[in-house]
Amino acid sequence: MRDVCYRCWRPRPVCYCALLPCLPTRTRVVLLQHPRERRVGIGTARMAHLALPNSELHEGVVFEDDARIMALAADPTTAVLFPGGDADPAAGPPVRSLIVVDGTWGQARKMLALNPRLASVRRIGITPRAPGNYRIRKEPRPECLATVEAVASALGALEGEPARFDEMLRAFAFMVDRQLEHQARSDGPRRRRRAQAAPPLGPLRPYRAAPERIVLVDGGANAGWPAGAGAAGPSSELVHLVACRASGERFEAFLRPRRPLGPSVAHQLEVPERRLLDGEDAGEALARFRAFVGPDGVLGTWGTFTLGLLAQEGLGRPPSLDLRDLCARHLRRRPGGIANGARALLTGEPAEPPARGSGRAGRTLGWLEVVLARLLELAGADSAPDVHRRPAGGD
Repeated sequence: MRDVCYRCWRPRPVCYCALLPCLPTRTRVVLLQHPRERRVGIGTARMAHLALPNSELHEGVVFEDDARIMALAADPTTAVLFPGGDADPAAGPPVRSLIVVDGTWGQARKMLALNPRLASVRRIGITPRAPGNYRIRKEPRPECLATVEAVASALGALEGEPARFDEMLRAFAFMVDRQLEHQARSDGPRRRRRAQAAPPLGPLRPYRAAPERIVLVDGGANAGWPAGAGAAGPSSELVHLVACRASGERFEAFLRPRRPLGPSVAHQLEVPERRLLDGEDAGEALARFRAFVGPDGVLGTWGTFTLGLLAQEGLGRPPSLDLRDLCARHLRRRPGGIANGARALLTGEPAEPPARGSGRAGRTLGWLEVVLARLLELAGADSAPDVHRRPAGGD
């Protein structure tokens, strides 16, 4: 029987307890762990819980009958850490309790779907200061973080001391390094490699001769409504949409919010609040966008956030190319933000391209043009035979 540390539940040779700090916080961290995640030896929710004396760790899937969790959900100073929320954790009412859903992305989404009162709580998101270090576990998207990394980033933003919470990551780095060393020493059978890996930029090759078919698009969302605003349903709605083609055609629309405008939305999207409030009818704007894309258009995005917003507005899942995913495949590492991805592809320091629309989305579109041009160039060097396929898209 293996000798196990009954504090961190790891085998004694890889126990990380000696590296765990004890970090008092103003913010109460409440971790909701999916039962399957508890059985994962390289999970990090318990690591975060052990480092934070002002924290709780609850296991389960449905919490609608849990008096403690429901009391927190009813408190306006509670927030849920989850993608798609307000990008500025410090915006809105002060956060006194932070609920963190721990599980795979599929498990986390399911948990929120099964807990409608929890799903209605204000959400906050974080922008990672650096790519995640979870090298021993495959993440669905490059910006995804381990639970302990996400908690450290969120607390650093909420309490204004990012460096202090970086101490939480020493134990995490130790666990990752020891796991990789163990895998390298393992004498067990290795997985057989595929005879021939698919070319990383293969999905782009059909468009090298017709790049105008790719419609680069980026959108901004209304999220982070004030407590008590009574917003129901999905956590965000599309309010700003910009797009362009290689031919130079451009599209831009401000969609009038159907819900109360979040307190920091205009600031985050870098557009005047009045332009959002005076925007056009959402149905009319989306009809114009469909006409702009046309029957043969393929959407090019950086990540899947904008695709999710469009799907939520009733556009379904049109053919798409996730340029961030293609960039990561080519670089064989996470590219980080779009500007960093462009610099890595060009192996230099390109000048910031002109914006192709208003605000943050317009700047993103300018960088998307740079990334697409370089990826199409690199795809031409791919010697694999052409394969007819639907453009890559989705999660």
